This record gives sequence, C-alpha cells and structure tokens, in this order.
Amino acid sequence: MKIDKNWIEESEKLREKTINSEYVYDGVLVKAYRDEVILPDGSHSVREFIKHPGASAVIPVFDNGDIMLLSQFRYPLKQTFLEIPAGKLDPGEAPEVTAVRELEEEAGLICSNIVKIGHFHPVIGYSDEVIHLYIGWGITEVAKNEDDDEFLIPRRISYRNALKLIDNNEITDSKTLIGLLRGWRWWDENGPFEI
Repeated sequence: MKIDKNWIEESEKLREKTINSEYVYDGVLVKAYRDEVILPDGSHSVREFIKHPGASAVIPVFDNGDIMLLSQFRYPLKQTFLEIPAGKLDPGEAPEVTAVRELEEEAGLICSNIVKIGHFHPVIGYSDEVIHLYIGWGITEVAKNEDDDEFLIPRRISYRNALKLIDNNEITDSKTLIGLLRGWRWWDENGPFEI
C-alpha cells in the first residue's frame, strides 16, 4: 500500500518556507540551527533543529537464530541500553558500508549477506537524522575494533528472547525497537532459514 496521491498534494499546503537560517552550534557530532520560517497561514515562527550525518544499524543473525545486541552506557539519559550495532555515517560513506563497518568495529562480526530493511527518522521534531536499517547473516567472528571512547559489552541472545525484552520494556532504544520488529517481519517473509 502506498500513501494516497491526494494526501501528498494536500500535504504540500503544510510546507513552511525558510526566511533566514542561523548556524548556532558546531559540535563533534551535531550542528544546530535556528531558522525563521513563514507558516502556511502567513505568520512567522522559529524552528530550532539539529543537522545529523545519519546512521546505519544492523541486526546480525547467527545460523541458530541468535542475534548480537550490545550493552552501552548513554550519557544523556545516564543509563545503559541494549542496542543493535550502529553508528554514524562518515562523510561520503554509503549507509551499507557504515553498517558493515560498525558491525565489525562494535561487535567483532562480519556477515557474508546484508540486506536493507528500511530506514526511519528517530526525532522528527528537532533533527534531520535518518537511520538506515539492515539485517545480516552468514556471520563470522573477528576481533573488535571499538573507537577509543566506546565501551560495549556484546550480548548474544535468541531473536525471540530479544522480542520478549521489547514486550517487557527492557529494550527502549528506538533504532533497536524498530530494527528488531522490522527485521523480524522481513526475516519471516524472506529469511534464508527459520529463526
């Protein structure tokens, strides 16, 4: 099913026009802007947002149906999360290349097969970030090569148990939630073996 063409045409009436864009912060990962816009009714408003390079995330599926998740402390929320391997796109890097690189760096895994299962926008209210989602299989373990400021604990778990962790609200990271749920559906319809 696709979105109705009339919805798309009507949605154009909601478009806001940029009058002025001010670059207010240049960080290591993000860049912040403050734009003045004209709203659909002609009035003016301000939009603050973060430009993000984008990211890729991948679900590595082992031959027995296990997957690899990573425990990682996330400073803004001051807690440890269980996540699928992921990382930001380097300048000029294709999303699939990022997925393969991050899988090896963070989890110490390479996969002989990788398929894109979609993408999503995690925080549309204040960022232009896009996260590309992949699922990989034909897994081989290699040495991890984490970034110097990255500390991760790999957690091998059955795919079914990972879904139970979602149901129990023990996995709350958006890329992991969406990735695992989309991945499960994709695998159910297309996967080369049963999990």
